[in-house]
Amino acid sequence: MYFRYMKQCIFFLCILLSVFVSCQDKVKPPYIIPENAIHLLTADSVKSWKIAKRYNGKTRMNMGDCFLKYRQRFRESGLVKDNNASQRDCGPSLEATWEITTSEKGDYYIKLTSDQLPELLNQESDEKFFKILYLSKDSLTLSYVHKQFNQRRRITDYMVREDLEVKDRDFHW
Repeated sequence: MYFRYMKQCIFFLCILLSVFVSCQDKVKPPYIIPENAIHLLTADSVKSWKIAKRYNGKTRMNMGDCFLKYRQRFRESGLVKDNNASQRDCGPSLEATWEITTSEKGDYYIKLTSDQLPELLNQESDEKFFKILYLSKDSLTLSYVHKQFNQRRRITDYMVREDLEVKDRDFHW
């Protein structure tokens, strides 16, 4: 009888242990960018990217004219510029230098540096870090924190090469 009781206790403890282990937060390993990341980002000279879709947290955002016409051009020389100023009522364009950096955790970022950043992004620093979630010749996924209405929000941009067609880009509820 004692042996049977011990066997049941051990079985019960194994179940509890497996539930406990499976419920712990799993640490996701960092995304490793391709070796030819600079080529993928710039096409060895200059490459234009457009926003295919944008998320504010887990909510997909509607994109009006400024977002739909927005282009960001990365140059191999380390310069990046957007086209906001060439669009009606879309604000000034950002010109910055860019580089790929890594964090202590091994995550890769595109670091922009510009004296325009404090005013354009309502921040104190002249640097902004965009975490690279994915990069290929056709798509680029970036995530960053943006302060808006006194709240910090996680924005995720799914970008594609300028010449690619994207269904449902002008998403509306």
